[in-house]
Amino acid sequence: MTATIETREVTSGDLRGHLADVLNRTAYAGERVVVTRHGKRIAAVIPADDLELLEALENARDAAALEQAIAEDDGERATAADLREELFG
Repeated sequence: MTATIETREVTSGDLRGHLADVLNRTAYAGERVVVTRHGKRIAAVIPADDLELLEALENARDAAALEQAIAEDDGERATAADLREELFG
């Protein structure tokens, strides 16, 4: 069984007046808070554990992309002079 994570929205103006409450609800209740301005989502306040998970996912994606680039590398290299010639003739 997975827990439902509550996400709520606050306007940037409301956030200014209730920052301590938003931070406490995020830190201790695990809530995710989306900040809006003129009805558009502009930022999010998330628990530190969620940020660590996001960073781990990004790192895994970057590592996979690096592994793929290494596997596809044909070993061919260009000098700066070659690049200048190709770009500027």
